[in-house]
Amino acid sequence: MSQLKRTPLFDVYKDYGAKTIDFGGWDLPVQFSSIKEEHEAVRTKAGLFDVSHMGEIEVKGSDSLSYLQKMMTNDISKIKDSAAQYTAMCYENGGVVDDLLVYKYEDDHYLLVVNASNIEKDYKWLEDHLEGNVEITNLSERMAQVAIQGPLAEKILQKLANETNLADIGFFKFQKDVDLNGKKALVSRTGYTGEDGFEVYCDAEDVVAIWTEILEAGKEEGILPCGLGARDTLRFEAGLVLYGQEISPEISPLEAGIGFAVKVNKEADFIGKDVLVNQKENGLTRKLTGIEMIDRGIPRHGYPVYIGEELVGEVTTGTQSPTLKKNIGMALLKTDIAVPGTEVEVEIRGKRLKAIVAATPFYKRGK
Repeated sequence: MSQLKRTPLFDVYKDYGAKTIDFGGWDLPVQFSSIKEEHEAVRTKAGLFDVSHMGEIEVKGSDSLSYLQKMMTNDISKIKDSAAQYTAMCYENGGVVDDLLVYKYEDDHYLLVVNASNIEKDYKWLEDHLEGNVEITNLSERMAQVAIQGPLAEKILQKLANETNLADIGFFKFQKDVDLNGKKALVSRTGYTGEDGFEVYCDAEDVVAIWTEILEAGKEEGILPCGLGARDTLRFEAGLVLYGQEISPEISPLEAGIGFAVKVNKEADFIGKDVLVNQKENGLTRKLTGIEMIDRGIPRHGYPVYIGEELVGEVTTGTQSPTLKKNIGMALLKTDIAVPGTEVEVEIRGKRLKAIVAATPFYKRGK
């Protein structure tokens, strides 16, 4: 059995009572206190996540923009300096290689933040399609990342940011070389929870100090260290997709509802464009939507969805929502079925249970 990978924070997990699991080959905390407590902390106060397992790939060179335009579905030319953009990389068949963030330092210098399970695959895909004056470097082992999320995130992190007014960092903007109690970090106003917050990228050797100091700074405000369990329930309530569930090599970004990150009219062609243009013009045969259980039962990934005897799709993610106190899910359904109010049945442990198609996101900040 191969050894699980560990982040630079692994040795301090036990100080906070972490329960770890195998997550895509990584030994990561599923929870520290309880998933519900951590979820609630992020929705009402603040939570801190170790996301150092995520990958970072640097792209440099005078042809970086044209290269990234070819590789990404979104319009990279629209990113301003010190800003980030959400995008997808696709295969020729329109399926998703990965969804990721692109950070732009300047015209010839970018940072890609990719999913942990896809680091090697993404790097090879990027390498196999290199052209022009472009150099790519996998920085994943050198960089670490923590995410502080929740309505009190800015107040807490500001205690460490000695020379930077964090209020000046707008949504999907970032500042590099932010001084956090003597440690330099890239700080971006991004996250994966549906709440306000920041992602902090630093040298791997600095992350233990930054993690510890953020938790110390947020004690008064009730900050909690948070694990993968709360990360999943939070992103799911906010309608944010997860690679391997809502998007995959078999599911296109349009089917997964992230069409806002697909710019088929941008000047540059990109890999997978022809298939995605065809899907746009001829309509989708299936699409991602929400479902809410009527009968008692929790929908889970892979559970089939029926109308009568017709199989109309399957659940991609499901849980009991800690915020809404309802059993809800996201499902990839036939397009004519994916209409809010449509009654369906989810097969749970051999039983067909009633549910209703619902709009997503289930949760929006401030509502």
